[in-house]
Amino acid sequence: MTCVTTSDSDAVLHASAAAAGGARHVEQPVAYDGVLLAGFGGPEGQDDVIPFLRNVTRGRGIPDERLEDVSHHYRHFGGISPINAQNRALKAALEAELAARSIELPVYWGNRNWAPYLEEAVAEAAGNDHTTLLAFSTSAYSSFSSCRQYREDFARVLDGSEFDGVVTIDKIRPFFDHPGFVHSFVDGVQDAVQAFIEDGVDPAAIQVLFSTHSIPMADAERSGPRDLDLGVGGAYAAQHEAVAAWVMNSVAQLLPAASAVAWELVYQSRSGPPSQPWLEPDVCDVIAELPARGRQAVVVVPVGFMSDHMEVLWDLDTEAREAADDAGLRFTRTPTPGVSASFVAGIVDLIQERLEGRPASERAHVTDLGPWYDVCRPGCCENIRAGFKPAAAGIAP
Repeated sequence: MTCVTTSDSDAVLHASAAAAGGARHVEQPVAYDGVLLAGFGGPEGQDDVIPFLRNVTRGRGIPDERLEDVSHHYRHFGGISPINAQNRALKAALEAELAARSIELPVYWGNRNWAPYLEEAVAEAAGNDHTTLLAFSTSAYSSFSSCRQYREDFARVLDGSEFDGVVTIDKIRPFFDHPGFVHSFVDGVQDAVQAFIEDGVDPAAIQVLFSTHSIPMADAERSGPRDLDLGVGGAYAAQHEAVAAWVMNSVAQLLPAASAVAWELVYQSRSGPPSQPWLEPDVCDVIAELPARGRQAVVVVPVGFMSDHMEVLWDLDTEAREAADDAGLRFTRTPTPGVSASFVAGIVDLIQERLEGRPASERAHVTDLGPWYDVCRPGCCENIRAGFKPAAAGIAP
């Protein structure tokens, strides 16, 4: 991966000494004393739904009546998002894997939009004299909402607080093409395709759809470094395309019949007004078209997601499945990484590469885009609606 060189001497907010100079990859060991697991958060009961949605949409002036209109998927599941339980399980799994490798690092968990909040996690860490933190955010790809917004959260929590100048927060690189993350998708696609073939479906009649969260085109175009030209959709689309291609190639090597299976990257969960361009095509729209392409079965792969949270349970397991039923298609949805052994081990591998200051040339990745940056580049993943806010783990702006 190459891009035009920009100054690496600009200060990086709230960074460890090794990351403060702005090097793309921090190739010096850092004595981190805590891991910060940064999540999105979700409601844990019917009374939490509207307050949670207020947090998610803060600053947009959306009335509660409109929020109630969009709360139906949470209401359908009793007002409980599975994401907090999943992060509790991930935290426990990380602690166990760290202990198994004799890495004495506590894991602190904080969310952007619901308790436990990031402020609480940082305060707990600092109270335990753990002030050199390495953050892992629960999103693998580059975009405003999946990367930069977490970096802004870190800066917001520290700026002007009692921990400003005391606590440092570096961030693990976007891990979209780390083997620990992607291998779960290979296993899932192989199992799904093989099951359809064994049940008599011609491989040419099977369609694999790699699904990820849609984002506004303006955000997609600004994802990744501003001087890295990755085409329409920016780094966000390019990273997903690269991972999907690698997964299908890997499946074809394991299951030669899968080489006849068509695949496509699709999007889901858009929430903007119809007048605002978002990444397309939509997963349900594509499913409706598949019979005309001669398809009899569809495999939906939640390649953009780390765990089975609401966008997977509702948008794929409910809405996409219904679209397949309406189209007369057989349907299966493959697993997310969750707390699989390979994924948890992969996260700890990412932690170790920063503890060791592992050279970029020795870092695990499966696409030509990786290994992605430890320290985000100037102008990376701008939010066009709000402009640049202070952000940790990256060179300003």
